[in-house]
Amino acid sequence: MAKQRKKLLIIDGYNVLRSGSRYRLIVGPDYTHDAFNRAREALINDVVSYAGRDTRAVIVFDGADNAFSTGEPDVIGGVRIMFSPAGQSADKVIEKLAYDARMRGVETMVVTSDATIQDTVFGGGVDRMSANGFSREVEMLVEEVRQDDSPAISVKNTVAERLSPAVRAKLAALRDGKQ
Repeated sequence: MAKQRKKLLIIDGYNVLRSGSRYRLIVGPDYTHDAFNRAREALINDVVSYAGRDTRAVIVFDGADNAFSTGEPDVIGGVRIMFSPAGQSADKVIEKLAYDARMRGVETMVVTSDATIQDTVFGGGVDRMSANGFSREVEMLVEEVRQDDSPAISVKNTVAERLSPAVRAKLAALRDGKQ
């Protein structure tokens, strides 16, 4: 049996919510708590579906300005959700997670549109995907699932159905001996 490759997907949470086309529509222009909560929930659900069973996933949100943020992760649907600890940016947490994963030989992908993070992690041999790239990937996944769930109508085409009425009449006349 082939050895299964280890994979890790790291999502820059707030960056994807602000930069990913799929989530900007949910957040809208007002940036209210309710809108961000809905967008966060959509992102978590999308990452659960996207990662599937063969990829571990972590979504990191910035909690640097929250004095109560400990950096302890929660797990939802197999995806670790974490806010960076108070006083530490999500960027630093993401860079450390990516570096540690690469040192353990884990195939790692970081999803962010932050150029600094992209440059830092790419220099360490980690793959990267933009927030919009992730949004497009999720949209394609959602469309595939939608198409799989919609019942296909089986159309039975006979040769007669594909012929024009004039040709069918001529063939019927030949068959019946009426030339």
